[in-house]
Amino acid sequence: MRMLHTSDWHIGRTFHGVDLLSDQEHALTVIAELVAAESIDVVVLPGDVYDRSIPSSDAIAVCNRGFEAIRAAGAQIVATSGNHDSPARLGAGASFAAAGGLHLRTTVAQADRPVVLSDAHGEVAFYGIPYLEPEITRAELGVPQARSHADILDAAMSRIRADIARRGDTRTVVLAHAFVVGGEATGSERSISVGGVETVPLSAFEGIDYVALGHLHSPQTLSASVRYSGSPLPYSFAESSHRKAVWIIDLDASGLHSVERRDLPLVRGLSRLTGTLDELLGDPAHAGAQEHYVSAVLTDTARPVDALRTLRGRFPHAVHVEWSRPDGNPELRYRERVHGRRDTEVAQSFLTDVRGVPSDGEMVWLERALAAAVAEPDRVDAAVTAVTGELSA
Repeated sequence: MRMLHTSDWHIGRTFHGVDLLSDQEHALTVIAELVAAESIDVVVLPGDVYDRSIPSSDAIAVCNRGFEAIRAAGAQIVATSGNHDSPARLGAGASFAAAGGLHLRTTVAQADRPVVLSDAHGEVAFYGIPYLEPEITRAELGVPQARSHADILDAAMSRIRADIARRGDTRTVVLAHAFVVGGEATGSERSISVGGVETVPLSAFEGIDYVALGHLHSPQTLSASVRYSGSPLPYSFAESSHRKAVWIIDLDASGLHSVERRDLPLVRGLSRLTGTLDELLGDPAHAGAQEHYVSAVLTDTARPVDALRTLRGRFPHAVHVEWSRPDGNPELRYRERVHGRRDTEVAQSFLTDVRGVPSDGEMVWLERALAAAVAEPDRVDAAVTAVTGELSA
């Protein structure tokens, strides 16, 4: 049997406010084309099908077209819910979907009820473990004392192993949405630690022919038979150096035979640029980033006005801009910078930073406001007299 492992589609996700549905649809089309080209029998999708528990109608339409393209390419689909999905909504109509080759596993009760598919060597049992929140699932799993994800996953795997023992010599695949020890997060994943430890040990999956993991967004190999496929698209600038991929797995009569990586084409690149606004707009070295999603750090002496709109004149997919003063010291803490300085000096420095050096007249009013705030009338009179004298000199 030949499988394709993909995960974390996050259909409906935005990137710094930019709609990604067209990019996501393109990525799913590429996966369907791989299914046809590689003669894939089963696509496994361990969670985070959608990015929100209540996806938009457009997101549902894109996801359905992706499922339909994969089925038309010749593969059945086994999918579970992740921490972004609503198990009830994703699993609605699961029995009817299964008749069409889409097998959804979204409840604790289904964890030890595998999808059983056959090839020339016999049966393969696909067990789907949805994302299991300890506070919600521990009672149903019969472990009321459980607080960590490891405890909950152990309970689910105990049920699965009991079912495997009843079946005898059957090849097994487990889909799980979890943070397994040894995996590396990219920063675009939502934390799944709510009231307990979020990681689970690799040893929890011992004895399974192949474990398809979801949750972390970069392709990773934790062992020969335990892997993350990662997301089909980058969802943060921290993933700009990642090459997205899927795994193609072959099972023979004895179990796992081989695993091969297939890199996915880049739909749109990510670039992080640094320089003054004029440099970014004019430097030919940045020509390669013109069709990328761009995050820019501007080093102009003064904060440029409407910088993002201006940048989009050259980089139409610019999504993020921040300003970093070239003479600033990011390692110097604010408290250290203002230590020992008078209130008026701190306020004058703030005004200079945000809009320019205040005039003498403006400083008179600033002194008066500060003195009134701390009820020091003598200080107000002295400040006004001093400034008035300087102005008349």
